Amino acid sequence: MKNLRLLLPLIWLAFFVVSCNDDTTGPTDIPVGEFEKGVLIMNEGAFGVNDGEVFHYDPSSGAIKEDIFRAKNLRPFGGLIQDMVEAEGRMYLVANTGKVEIVAPNDFGLLGGVSLGLNITRSLVVVNQKLFISDWGPYDAGFNNPDSYVAVVNDLNGGPIAKKIAVSSRPEGMIVAGNFIYVACTAAQKYDVISASSENLTASIKVEGNPTQFLEIEGRLFLYAIDDNNAIFHEINPGNYALVRTVKIPLANPTPIITLGEGSEIFIVTSTGWPDYTDAVAKVSVNTGQVINGSFYTGSGLYGIGFKIEGKEIYVAENNGFQGNGSVSILSPTGQKIKTLSVGKGPSGFIFK
Repeated sequence: MKNLRLLLPLIWLAFFVVSCNDDTTGPTDIPVGEFEKGVLIMNEGAFGVNDGEVFHYDPSSGAIKEDIFRAKNLRPFGGLIQDMVEAEGRMYLVANTGKVEIVAPNDFGLLGGVSLGLNITRSLVVVNQKLFISDWGPYDAGFNNPDSYVAVVNDLNGGPIAKKIAVSSRPEGMIVAGNFIYVACTAAQKYDVISASSENLTASIKVEGNPTQFLEIEGRLFLYAIDDNNAIFHEINPGNYALVRTVKIPLANPTPIITLGEGSEIFIVTSTGWPDYTDAVAKVSVNTGQVINGSFYTGSGLYGIGFKIEGKEIYVAENNGFQGNGSVSILSPTGQKIKTLSVGKGPSGFIFK
């Protein structure tokens, strides 16, 4: 009996170990979805045709899957894709033709959308389980947009518009910082501030240049703006939305097409525009306020850019003058072309997974 009492703890320990190893009801590894790794390539589509689509590129195999929205949902996207935003386990495809399609990031299966009441939709953020969608609003007789707004939808899967918050003309990119939603209003040369709790306009602040988007650079909030001869970075205090300082980098013909590189380095597409369209990618430093390399890469019809942290590669989208499909050039950290991908019409953006 004495020996049996000594053995009982060992028997219970062995039973416990076997039970844990034989647990078939516990959590298991969930397979990664088809599009949860690799690179998503946003193809805007051709104006008037509204044939925007998303491609998927697998860098490890080199395989490209075309038209992944159409393939999964058995219908075309049916719009010009302006932005792709991943948030709250969903992928939001924002069409500047007045709609938002919402899909599952793993397989691009349709989850919902917003299709009524929008005009010229530009971007989207998610706050408090709601969608906030920037929209130019309708054109007036002079092709201006005096009735711009941010639309509020009370469901992550879309549905009807619950409210429209009037903002300054032509809102573009947005960002959430603290309790505020910041809106870059390019035509008005302002950034507007919306309270995320009250959903009302809190402030409208004038800035130099035409602002287009916000960036977080080394933990600081910046608003990017342009004029004919400068790339302009306005630093904002996210606590009270005040303008802290402005960094002007002398750069001819900057465009709104940019991506954040390493540290405070930014890649900016420059273009002389019609008729010669001499385009380039410039590399600048916000910390020093200087151009590091004004012609890091040169080409024609440069329409989008992205920075892949793994490998420090730069993806440059070229629209081929919208004469057929475009292409994407993958560059090394020194600007040498590594590979060229054939993609859809008007490639303009990337999400790296």
